[in-house]
Amino acid sequence: MAYQETYKEWCANEYFDEATRNELKSIAGDEKEMEDRFYRDLEFGTGGLRGVIGNGTNRMNIYIVRKATQGLANFILKEGTKDQGVAISHDNRRMSREFAEATALCLNANGIKTYIYPTLRPTPMLSFAVRELGCTAGVMVTASHNPPEYNGYKVYWADGAQVTAPKDKQIIEEVNAVKDWNLVKSMDKDAAEAAGLYNIIGFDVDAKYYAALRSQCINPEVIKSVAKDLKIVYSPFNGTGSIPVRRILQELGFENVYVVPEQKDPDPEFTTLEYPNPEDPKAFTYALKLAKEKDADIVLATDPDADRLGIYAKDVKTGEYKSFTGNMSAMLIAEYLLSQRKEKGLLHDNGALITTIVSTNMAFSMAKAYGLKIIEVLTGFKFIGEQIKFFEQNNNCNFYEFGFEESYGCLVGTHARDKDAIVAVMSLCEAAAYYKSKNLTLWDQMINIFETYGYFKEGQKSITMKGASGAEAIAALMEKLRSNPPKQIGSFTVEEARDYKKDVVVEMATGATHTTGLPSSNVLYYQLSEDAWCCARPSGTEPKIKFYFGVKGKSFEDAEAQYKALSDAMMAMVEA
Repeated sequence: MAYQETYKEWCANEYFDEATRNELKSIAGDEKEMEDRFYRDLEFGTGGLRGVIGNGTNRMNIYIVRKATQGLANFILKEGTKDQGVAISHDNRRMSREFAEATALCLNANGIKTYIYPTLRPTPMLSFAVRELGCTAGVMVTASHNPPEYNGYKVYWADGAQVTAPKDKQIIEEVNAVKDWNLVKSMDKDAAEAAGLYNIIGFDVDAKYYAALRSQCINPEVIKSVAKDLKIVYSPFNGTGSIPVRRILQELGFENVYVVPEQKDPDPEFTTLEYPNPEDPKAFTYALKLAKEKDADIVLATDPDADRLGIYAKDVKTGEYKSFTGNMSAMLIAEYLLSQRKEKGLLHDNGALITTIVSTNMAFSMAKAYGLKIIEVLTGFKFIGEQIKFFEQNNNCNFYEFGFEESYGCLVGTHARDKDAIVAVMSLCEAAAYYKSKNLTLWDQMINIFETYGYFKEGQKSITMKGASGAEAIAALMEKLRSNPPKQIGSFTVEEARDYKKDVVVEMATGATHTTGLPSSNVLYYQLSEDAWCCARPSGTEPKIKFYFGVKGKSFEDAEAQYKALSDAMMAMVEA
């Protein structure tokens, strides 16, 4: 069906409320807007939905959320696990509560119990609740760090991680099979409550989550010894992190925690933020201003659903606040945890460190230093959570020590099965307290880590291509790279080309091939000379194609020069 016909159906079908139909009629004649809203169905990918809020098939709205939920309900009914129920949470974005309620009532209309938080909660608390309540699945309504016009819908399974194969594709099939809007169910909230189908998650679940976090603290006595001296500035970026971060830091005894006032309370417009993403230096403008006023040791920020953490730390030698990439902060936390566990005899003989294919290769050096198994997975924290499930299924053949991805996400402990910025804040502040007791700043310690393992530097660049034509251009660019792998990128020789979609690795010197050993994914990866690498993949949540780069230098300057040479050469090649 052409987009014009789908548009006309939405304008005429009384299944859609009058306000929706009238708004759509107002764009009649605007072919570009009509096409963008209706040229496709908003894709229910392996993680769920994410898109711009609005009316149309290519938008996030009540109807698309209900349709997706009906597909999820159909899958749960086939699995025979409806009595276990589904946990639901949401962030502070536009329509988040409405989407969460619509999700619950659609599931309820299908006879499936739901457990919904009374107010907003971060993503890691949803992951925790799924397992704590013994649910068959979970739904988190969030668009993470996307701009304010976005919202999204992430599906979790019983292990607390986002759905992975084969269930992800099975759920997608059920969602795509819902063709008739009249088959999408809902019911009255009062009736759902009376039937025992709609349930509110109690504060006891919150308490258990915080207890799980406190159990990860290694040196509580060190925190108390420097609590009066360590100064922490924190911003929740107007999202879900404010209450849980302040609570856990207070419970551990940190006394000087200064929250950025302009970004403390939930704000779906993110008024003071151009982009609520801890990867964006501009997002730290208010936090760094407050840090200078308070002479803070560290500056922390979590994204709106509090699963990503960004940090700055003061360099006392220069007085400057140094920015940490997601790789750097993860390695800082990992080195602290692993060194302290080893010192206290808490490191497991069968311990494992889990990373992703686009994260820093420093993880390999660190794992080797501590005698850990290193496991590399595809991009997406669900694959890290999946490894924890595999460990449990295989009678703890390996013990989870730490897992992280380059996009500012990590997990300390196994209370959740998704990245958790709340526990990351806790661990980072504990590390800051420990190193302060040794007269070291976090920046001092980061330099020590580089000196120990090498000056690894990573980063990414992206090209945004919006709309139907953009999606075609991204696909064409990936196909161009796939059909003609480069042999040289600037001064770097391509030693190995991995195509994760075709599940093939080509040794460029010999032509020998073998499999990747990982699930199929639209990712191209090039292992380069001089311990460098680069990677290309379309974003799963935004109209972008992303390029990742990694080098290993002998100093900051050497790493910076290598990184610039590699990234410039790759972008020149793809933009030619």
